[in-house]
Amino acid sequence: MAFASVVAITFTIAPAVFAAETPYVDNRSDPEAVIQSFYNAINRREYARAWDYFGETKPAKDFDAFAKGYEGTASVEVQTGGIGEEGAAGSIYFNVPVAIRATDKDGGEKIFAGCYTLRQVNATIQAPPFNPIHIEKGGLKPSTATTLDDALPESCGDGPQPVKKDSELEQAKKAFAASYGEGCNPDGPGGEPRGNPDQYSIRYKDPNASESDPEREVRLFRFFCFMAAYNESAVYYMANDVEGVRQLQFAEPELDIRYENGDSEGKVEAVNVTGFKTEDELLNSDYDEKTRTIMSYAKWRGVGDASSSASYLFRNGDFSLVQYDVDASYDGEINPQTVVDYNTPP
Repeated sequence: MAFASVVAITFTIAPAVFAAETPYVDNRSDPEAVIQSFYNAINRREYARAWDYFGETKPAKDFDAFAKGYEGTASVEVQTGGIGEEGAAGSIYFNVPVAIRATDKDGGEKIFAGCYTLRQVNATIQAPPFNPIHIEKGGLKPSTATTLDDALPESCGDGPQPVKKDSELEQAKKAFAASYGEGCNPDGPGGEPRGNPDQYSIRYKDPNASESDPEREVRLFRFFCFMAAYNESAVYYMANDVEGVRQLQFAEPELDIRYENGDSEGKVEAVNVTGFKTEDELLNSDYDEKTRTIMSYAKWRGVGDASSSASYLFRNGDFSLVQYDVDASYDGEINPQTVVDYNTPP
């Protein structure tokens, strides 16, 4: 008996959204994706596609009865949990915990929960037509729970218990999707699905903690947002046991840059800091685990001879701006000057 853990993902369609406005999703690459795709078809009223996610054993006596069963449904929200996996006779069977919230056309809501069994026939022994991962059976029952988290079964089938859902990661992913779902690129820089962040764990002690006090932990999540010609942006979230999940905002100086004759192609006469602002996205940034520093580098044009860079150091449970450099010369050379320095004592 093997066992796999799949992080829960929520696919939400608001009741007022019509099928034509719901993005089309048809992904049969893993069992969780099949379940998400099945309910995507239900939300889009594409019942023939939904019917096709099942194998030889269908969920109703015929297609008309299956489609009629959803005629009063306006939308379905689905959540999946840890997936059990078992191999048998040239196939792999997956047991998927599922909880759904079904909203009817009058606005009423009901929560159902249970398990789906999916099957993947070994691709190397198949003959055309190819049979991808499909649903063998599924049984959901009404739940008295008020949330999908509470309704979701801990496991399905035999075998060890699944790894508990990473609630902090899920909260960060939901927050990112809610705030940046429309504004960021739909795919990651390598073509992978957007929304799976880089993750880091940072352990530290409070300044006033005693030697016997345990270390605290914060988690850092870095989400890719967009890639332009020569700049890539990222959004950061941090989670701890006191504040939960929150988005990081980064301090940046507001600059008054003076050029000879007022022309940016001329020599830089002065770079003055006139105040500070905050940014929610960083350009060309990364987190250095050794120095516990988030560093960003924003090119002002492609050749990189004009730019700004910032360093944000983790200390006392948060990230603070410690250095900001500016190269405002546009002279074909890389020659930045430091305009903010909290590294060097006065």
